[in-house]
Amino acid sequence: MESARILLLSPNYEPLEAIGWRKAMCLLSMGKIEIVEEYDDRQIRSVSVIFKMPAVVRLVNVFRRPKKRVRYRKQNVFARDRWTCAFCGEKKSASELTVDHVVPRAQGGRTEWTNVVTACGPCNLRKADRTPAQAGMHLRFKPYQPDWVPVLSFQIKSELPEIWKPYCYQAA
Repeated sequence: MESARILLLSPNYEPLEAIGWRKAMCLLSMGKIEIVEEYDDRQIRSVSVIFKMPAVVRLVNVFRRPKKRVRYRKQNVFARDRWTCAFCGEKKSASELTVDHVVPRAQGGRTEWTNVVTACGPCNLRKADRTPAQAGMHLRFKPYQPDWVPVLSFQIKSELPEIWKPYCYQAA
């Protein structure tokens, strides 16, 4: 039951995130959410009560969500750059991509969102330990720190429970 996920919707029925059942039950007991859909085959048991497991819940009141700091991870860099090489512009699979430091670490560049881009293997080898200008290459887009979690949106689409589908945006 630890892996049971519940879709959290905004008051306008827009998907916000997947939360655990414990968090959902806490929010429900505080009156902050209402249950929209329940799983037919899952239950939450206490000593004296059995609840149907919520599948989709909705926030009752509008709130302002603080911006989360997105964790730096290679997969998040690939997702931010849409699996596209920042130098040649070709879209590649994750196994064909690398993370390249715009200002190389050998020249004092740091591993941070604004100094890394997605690069295919050949472009990364060509650039080596040089800046794009030193290598005679140019960036097709400027690296930035995202304020959204790039990988989560792709993972949810691939593992979307049937009961969530009416509430989630479908890729065309």
